Amino acid sequence: MRCPTLAELPEPPRGKKGWPWTEETPQLPDAMPDGRLWPRVSMVTPSYNQGRFIEETIRSVLLQGYPNLEYIIIDGGSTDNSVEIIKRYENWLKHWVSEPDRGQSHAVNKGYEKASGEIYGWLNSDDYLLKDALKNVAMAYNVHPDAGGWFGGCLQVNVDDKKLVVWWPKRLDAEGLAEWSKNTVGQPACFFSAKAWQTCGPLDETLHYGMDFDLWLNIAKVFPLQNVNDMLAAAHVHRDAKTRRDIGQSLAYQYLIQIRHGYERFAIDDINQQINNYLKLTRKLDRISRFPLLRPLMPIARMVWKRLL
Repeated sequence: MRCPTLAELPEPPRGKKGWPWTEETPQLPDAMPDGRLWPRVSMVTPSYNQGRFIEETIRSVLLQGYPNLEYIIIDGGSTDNSVEIIKRYENWLKHWVSEPDRGQSHAVNKGYEKASGEIYGWLNSDDYLLKDALKNVAMAYNVHPDAGGWFGGCLQVNVDDKKLVVWWPKRLDAEGLAEWSKNTVGQPACFFSAKAWQTCGPLDETLHYGMDFDLWLNIAKVFPLQNVNDMLAAAHVHRDAKTRRDIGQSLAYQYLIQIRHGYERFAIDDINQQINNYLKLTRKLDRISRFPLLRPLMPIARMVWKRLL
């Protein structure tokens, strides 16, 4: 499917401006600069009760101006307005469903069962692609067709889409990826080949956190991964995001995955760093409690402490 134009899509909600509400990526020609057809990109969005964000996600994929897209949405039976929003865009979806599933990993796996592209990407329903993302990935694929994946920069934004920081991949070999705390990769900006998925997938459905980390390590052990020197996607940082809300469980899964892949030393280093951070925070709280003027801050400090734990 060729991506629709802005004029073809439903009107954005009142007050929404800029990308991807009132702006679009220009339509690409049918062929790449070398005359070959653009590779098909299969995008999967798993979702559950993300009505606050999912329309931005959907529009950011559909407004890429890309000539060869298939877009699949797997909703886990949302009870908010997600299904209503998805239905507004169903004419441009290859497939969508809203039914209970076994979690995010299962939803992604279900989506790729419907995929037929050469390039795969998954975009959670609280993240969005940046302009020209699919074009930039396809151009990287054209240069490195034997790579297992093409990873670019991932912009971190708050709920108002204010820019916070950009995560750029540093090393894309298995060992570099395994040292996660020093080489964090933004999942929305990671694309991989159908061959890599068929060889190294599907996602492990026992993993409720870090399933992308596990997949990248599996792929990196078999295929080379290539850097894309462009920002490809934005990830929302918000308090209801699973990895932020459940930071303790998320870190535990990270250590489990590192150990599973033979990188116990990185897990131990990261655990020691977390313990050191905990001890530093404990000492700070102890100092606060000794000063009468600072004691009113203790309830706030304890609340922050509990959230970190």
